[in-house]
Amino acid sequence: MIVVIIAGGSGSRLWPLSTPENPKQLLQLTNDKSMVQNTYERAKRLGGEVYIVPVKDIAAQTQQQIPELDDAHIINEPARRGTANCIVAALAYIAKRHDHDEPIAFVHSDHHIRDVQGFAKSFKAAAAVSKRLNTITLIGVEPTFPAIGLGYIQRDGELEDGGAYKVESFKEKPDFATARRYVNSGKYLWNCGYFVGSVNTFVSTMEQYAPELKANYDALLAVDDQNSPKFAAAYEAFGNEVIDIALIEKAENLAVVPASFDWMDIGSFKDLHEASETDEQGNHFRGTGIYEDEVANTYIRNEEDKPVVVIGLDNVVVVNTPNGVLVARKDLSQKVKEAVKRMEEE
Repeated sequence: MIVVIIAGGSGSRLWPLSTPENPKQLLQLTNDKSMVQNTYERAKRLGGEVYIVPVKDIAAQTQQQIPELDDAHIINEPARRGTANCIVAALAYIAKRHDHDEPIAFVHSDHHIRDVQGFAKSFKAAAAVSKRLNTITLIGVEPTFPAIGLGYIQRDGELEDGGAYKVESFKEKPDFATARRYVNSGKYLWNCGYFVGSVNTFVSTMEQYAPELKANYDALLAVDDQNSPKFAAAYEAFGNEVIDIALIEKAENLAVVPASFDWMDIGSFKDLHEASETDEQGNHFRGTGIYEDEVANTYIRNEEDKPVVVIGLDNVVVVNTPNGVLVARKDLSQKVKEAVKRMEEE
């Protein structure tokens, strides 16, 4: 099985730690390795060649973090054009170098997973299902609480390949009451954006349900050098599209395998706090010069020499870096993206 790591995101919800020049996948957030290094270590467990697709501006940094990957396994994205075109670029690149029937697993560089063995088991199961049924196969996570910030996969009857299900429908981020109904029904999985399928499977699905993506694929396939101005011009002409909307939610006869591993998308400081070790008061401190008194359920990180003092606060995030200072209520930390957008506009 081939593995493609999607690593082109900007991670603006984790500002001021994450910036376009040094996004979250390149940062040490949950341990002493960066997110992309952790992802690469998991990807190697799937047994095949591993490719990474970073946006070209961070390609050199990405390769520095994973020096064992040569240039041939770095697929540069000339500009950010969404996960749909990122996947299309990878398919076009792999089509020139591999058997078109070999399963490809698409994974993200910013997910937190502890059970690496379960991760490998789930993807190998999805690859077997995809190959046998000639269909794009997803991996969905059994929900543990009614999350309103995640999409859901509604599963139908179990397929003959024990453990896999037909995909009935996709549900976008629901309100709390709807999410609770999804969880209680036992028929829904969190959609974590994992897809498994061969070049032939993806191409035939695009031909039927997303001809514009198939046209993009053909345009990139016709260019020999992925680092050439011709490739960049073709890619930059594409619209910014998410794979779920552009293809997956349109396709029929998809399969889904429930994940047999823990999973978290580090999409905000609330998520990062939950993925980090804490003390008895639920606090996580990282860096030097932190002085706190009577704080609880806080995430405090200091990346400068100047002292940071936090007194008498609960449920907050305090982050100090050379890029700026963030102080936020933890449950509202997803709004950081909106603040970053305002800063960019000004």
